[in-house]
Amino acid sequence: MLTRRLAILAPLAVLLIAAAPVKKRVASPRPPAPAYPAPSTAPLPDKVRVALDTEAGRIVVEVDVRHAPASATNFVRYAETRRFDGTVFYRAMHLPWGEQPNGLIQAGTRGDPKRNLPPIAHEPTNVTGILHKSGTLSMARYAPGTATGDFSIMVSDQPGLDAQPDSADPEAKAGYAAFGQVVEGMDVVKAIFAAPISETEGEGIMRGQILAKPVKILTARRLPETAPAPAP
Repeated sequence: MLTRRLAILAPLAVLLIAAAPVKKRVASPRPPAPAYPAPSTAPLPDKVRVALDTEAGRIVVEVDVRHAPASATNFVRYAETRRFDGTVFYRAMHLPWGEQPNGLIQAGTRGDPKRNLPPIAHEPTNVTGILHKSGTLSMARYAPGTATGDFSIMVSDQPGLDAQPDSADPEAKAGYAAFGQVVEGMDVVKAIFAAPISETEGEGIMRGQILAKPVKILTARRLPETAPAPAP
C-alpha cells in the first residue's frame, strides 16, 4: 500500500523542480533578446483558445478564465506577448503503472528572467473544479504561488496532481493548478510524449525525463473568438 501511495504522489514531487532555470553554457555572443511588450490588462472572456504551433504539429488549447482566472489569464498573456515563441517542450514524464501511455509533457520558459512574468496565485482543483484529466493543462511550480511560464499537458488522467484538502502533506493538500484542456492536437501531444529520451540530460529525479531533442514551439497565438451557433 505504501509503495502504491508513493507512486501516486511521485508526480507531485517531480513537478516541483520542473521550472528550474536552464543552466547557462559558454557560447559565442548572440543578438540581444527581443523586448517583450507589457501584457494587456483588458478583461478576457470565460473561455479563450490558444494555438501552439510546434515542430511536431499544432495543439489548440482552451483555457478556462471563468474558473481558473489567474492561471488561464497568465497563459493567455504569455501567448499574446509572444513569450512562448521559441520555447520548447523539453520533458516527457513516463509513469510505469496503469494503462499506457501514462504521464505528461511539459514546456515553457524554464525560469528565463527575460521571458517570465511575475508569479501567480495558486488555484487548487478543489476550488476551480478543473481536474487533471487526459489533455488537461496545469501550471508547473515550486511552492504554491510561484508558477510563472511553465506548464504541463496530461497525456492521461493524473488524479495524484489534484488537491487533496484532507491530506496532512502540504504538497498533496495544495495539488497543482489545472486551467484548461486540449481541444485539438492530442495526437501531437502523444507524439511529443513518445519522442526519444536523453540518457544523460536531467539531474536527480529529472533524469530519464528530458527529451533528447526538445520540440520547439514556433508560435503561440490567441485565436479569434467564434460566435455561438444560432438557436434552431
